[in-house]
Order: sequence, then C-alpha cells, then structure tokens
Amino acid sequence: QVQLVESGGGLVQAGGSLRLSCAASGSIFSIYAMGWHRQAPGKQRELVATITNRGMTNYADSVKGRFTISRDNAKNTVYLQMNSLKPEDTAVYYCIALRTGPDCWGQGTQVTVSS
Repeated sequence: QVQLVESGGGLVQAGGSLRLSCAASGSIFSIYAMGWHRQAPGKQRELVATITNRGMTNYADSVKGRFTISRDNAKNTVYLQMNSLKPEDTAVYYCIALRTGPDCWGQGTQVTVSS
C-alpha cells in the first residue's frame, strides 16, 4: 500500500500562485507515475497533470503553460506549481499514485481562487 499526504492548498486571488506537494510513503517501489486530479463542485474529477518516474509529463489543455508538475525522487514527493490561477481552477485537488497494483489517492486539498 502507498500513503499520500498532500499540502499547499489555500485561498488565492486570481492571477496568483500556489504550490501543492504530495509526499508518498509505503510501497513506493510499485509507483510508476504520480499526478494530480481535481474536482470542482458539481463536476466530475478530471486529470490535471501526471509525471512518470522518467520525468515524462502530461497536462490537461486547460492548465498548459500555467501549471508545472515536478518530482523529487529523493523525497518521494511530487509538486504542482500553479501560476496565473483563475477562478475556474477552484477545486479539491487530489494526488494520485499510479502503481502496478491498485492506484492510490490522497485525501485532497482545497484550492480556492477568488476573482
């Protein structure tokens, strides 16, 4: 099993920045990629960004050029740097560990962008 602990959410004005962190522990050898999803009120959960163990990244079109996903393998931590935030980025952001076994999710962290 893998445990994920997220941090870094909060309230920010439109145009501002936040950085989310997700620290993994447990059976980390089983992880081949990590990423972030988000879920806004009344909407389905959607992919934001992923990064593989080799550093290959993938982004949703809505965040390309504004968000950057990165990882520190020594700390087993993945980051999501979010710049130029918009009110429509408001959501609960969930970290995900993609594994050879069942995927694992973090508890979620709220990001609220005010206009």
